[in-house]
Amino acid sequence: MLGVFSSAVVSPPDELVAAGSRTPSPKTKASALVTRFLRSNPSGVSVTIGDDVQMAYSHHNQSPLQPRSFAVKEEIFCLFEGALDNLGRLKQQYGLDKSANEVVLVIEAYKALRDRAPYPPNHVVSHLSGNFSFIVFDKSTSTLFVATDQVGKVPLYWGITADGYVAFADDAELLKGACGKSLASFPQGCFYSTAVGELRSYENPKNKITAVPATEEEIWGAKFMVEGPTVIATTK
Repeated sequence: MLGVFSSAVVSPPDELVAAGSRTPSPKTKASALVTRFLRSNPSGVSVTIGDDVQMAYSHHNQSPLQPRSFAVKEEIFCLFEGALDNLGRLKQQYGLDKSANEVVLVIEAYKALRDRAPYPPNHVVSHLSGNFSFIVFDKSTSTLFVATDQVGKVPLYWGITADGYVAFADDAELLKGACGKSLASFPQGCFYSTAVGELRSYENPKNKITAVPATEEEIWGAKFMVEGPTVIATTK
């Protein structure tokens, strides 16, 4: 799965900007990244949302235990990869039909955050049990919400393209060609929300997240880690 967002939606993280500056490397524009994704995934589907967002996905080579899905409801767009162990209970909690899947559930969880303020952002994901990563874009508020599971079973990566778009994907090699060293693994057990304005741990919400420069040999430009004595979420 792939999501690219212009600076009108999300400001490129300073840590990734700095990583790219330390070790300049070739990059491509966001449009070229999406084109490459579609060419390498013949069954891929791409959705353009206004002038600032593109989301794409494919079922090609997906794990049968961790499928990819896409849904739209009330201008909330969501890409989801993985499976929730407690989906049945959560569908009852949110009053969803028995046929509802994970991507629909995540949209409902996000709506609860948006519409029932005050509602701590970490509550959107802290009650999800399973292996997952997802990207939510709310067109009505131009809000981006991204998260991964507690143990990183469904990897997610993010980087900055040549034209300053922030890109998220489940394929590190795809982003490497577009983002150069302005690239990192998205830390497990964490979420990023433009409404909050920063990366946070939902496992340890009070703990600070720092970016450590990666070595020259690594494909990353930086590694994000959660500080504190109970560090659960780190990048690999």
